Amino acid sequence: MTEQAIQEVKVLLQSPKQIVIVPHKNPDGDAMGSTLGLYHFLRKFNHETTVIAPNDYPEFLKWLPNEDTVLKYDSQSDVCNKLIEDADIIFTLDFNALNRAGDMEFSLQESRAIKIMIDHHQQPDDYAQYMYSDVAMSSTCEMVYNFFEMLGYTSKIDVNIASCLYTGIMTDTGSFRFPSTTSQTHRIAAALIDYGANHAEIHNAIYDTISYDRLQLLGCALTNLKVIPEFKTAYITLSQEELNKYNFKKGDTEGFVNYGLSLNNIIFAAIFIEDQQQNIIKISLRSKGDFSVNEFARAHFDGGGHTNAAGGRSELDLQNTVEKFISILPNYNNALNS
Repeated sequence: MTEQAIQEVKVLLQSPKQIVIVPHKNPDGDAMGSTLGLYHFLRKFNHETTVIAPNDYPEFLKWLPNEDTVLKYDSQSDVCNKLIEDADIIFTLDFNALNRAGDMEFSLQESRAIKIMIDHHQQPDDYAQYMYSDVAMSSTCEMVYNFFEMLGYTSKIDVNIASCLYTGIMTDTGSFRFPSTTSQTHRIAAALIDYGANHAEIHNAIYDTISYDRLQLLGCALTNLKVIPEFKTAYITLSQEELNKYNFKKGDTEGFVNYGLSLNNIIFAAIFIEDQQQNIIKISLRSKGDFSVNEFARAHFDGGGHTNAAGGRSELDLQNTVEKFISILPNYNNALNS
């Protein structure tokens, strides 16, 4: 953000406004951490603020402070549409194309509210009057902290804001192990701990509350793991039948794809998850080094994301999706074996 843009946003926020904050569909820790962190911050300035998520999110995020105030568009569309229509400002966090908001897309497009984007994904659409877009950032939560700093209001950070932002930074950096983690990321995490974030409790709430069914589902996923050594690639499949067998709940497969990437001599990993309700195959892609899964997902599976972490979808069945994936790999032989 330019200095002029920051000053204009600061002026906008000086008097109470009707504000809506939106994360992407199927929100993760960074999406919910950033939106709720911003929610608590804006409430300190007497703004009427509401977080509207396109749909529900995993149970392991439902301890976040004031999570119970979040509206879900897929089940509360009438009240959500009214709030969007009446909003003075709409913040879109952790996504940069309105179609990533699912069924909310049309309402957001039609809204006359001033839109402010804060996001770290590649190739942003040009829909916001104010854009803070930086693909080098570890997480949107790190950017929200920077946003507070740009405004000169880090002193407003309290334990609730700190806990929300720490959650997003921790989850989107893979507990601070991904390449996007910088020394500044660690400095911000340290500052959030100083503001009251209990890093041990947050880690336990996210990672150490696994159900027996989820652990069994992980066992199934690992049994299904396949390796294609000539392309340094590993992939996992999970059918709807397998998900049902282990009582799948939203968020249960979070992080499964990373097991494939952890194998020796593997630099590209994928997981294919059947979703009969939407009649699609959901795809998560991860990579090491310079191999761009963002470009791979955009080119072949109607998706995108970051260089080393992206997602996509397929309208083919599970078997044909996997066959398509395997058939594409020879085109990337040089990149995968360089």
